[in-house]
Amino acid sequence: MPSRSEQVDLSEVIGDELPYLRRYARALTGSQRTGDNYAAATLEAILQEPGIFERSLAPKTALFRAFHMIWSTAGAPTADTEDPANRLESRALDHMAGLTNNTREALLLSTIEGFDFDEIGRIMDVDGDEASSLVDIAITEMEKSMTGKVMIIEDEAIIAMDIHSIVSEMGHKITGIARTRDAAVELGAREKPDLILADIQLADNSSGIDAVNDILAQFGDIPTIFITAFPERLLTGDKPEPAFLIAKPYSEEQVRSAVSQAMFFSSTESLKAN
Repeated sequence: MPSRSEQVDLSEVIGDELPYLRRYARALTGSQRTGDNYAAATLEAILQEPGIFERSLAPKTALFRAFHMIWSTAGAPTADTEDPANRLESRALDHMAGLTNNTREALLLSTIEGFDFDEIGRIMDVDGDEASSLVDIAITEMEKSMTGKVMIIEDEAIIAMDIHSIVSEMGHKITGIARTRDAAVELGAREKPDLILADIQLADNSSGIDAVNDILAQFGDIPTIFITAFPERLLTGDKPEPAFLIAKPYSEEQVRSAVSQAMFFSSTESLKAN
């Protein structure tokens, strides 16, 4: 059992990276609850056996490697499906059965978390070339899995058009672009989207979070990707949080990956304002 001083030291080293592990775990499982459970299990394992946190690696890499030890031991489940009424998560598991092993993890580690292929290899215990190949396979398989109608809620015209271009090139139909909460609700009422991609702060100082929740109140669960320049502020554990989150400035690969992930699962946890 590590000493008190060792526990404090580990907490300080890991603390800054924990929001990103939670983001990754949620995107990986498609469930806020399941993702957080695996992140918590990783921390407990590190506290019990500090040796699984390799100090020779960068803290984020070491933390994600420890997570993958827990993840692999558990058989890489995707979401908590103990509740038979949880149809959307069960559907996600059905989709997962058709994916090549380890490709989903490699894709998220690369495009969402920003690890290079050598770092992914260290995390997943494969070499860099295999990590690169897994990412390529994942992109192809994810983008073929599903297309649909996408609503964009974004007040910056250049960013909105860039996202429009990326998402439409993936084969999705764009239902429209809304710059304010009211415009988003009106757009959603005209044509129900299969996916919402929303900024947090909108043109009239309204909230993209509120806009999404208004739309969800009308239609029920719709997968949602939130965009923000400050992702760590939204991953505090104090309230329901998004499974899919893109940080600004974003890359095309991040948008493509997040859209494919969200459409793949056909569900996400909405971010609710208090």
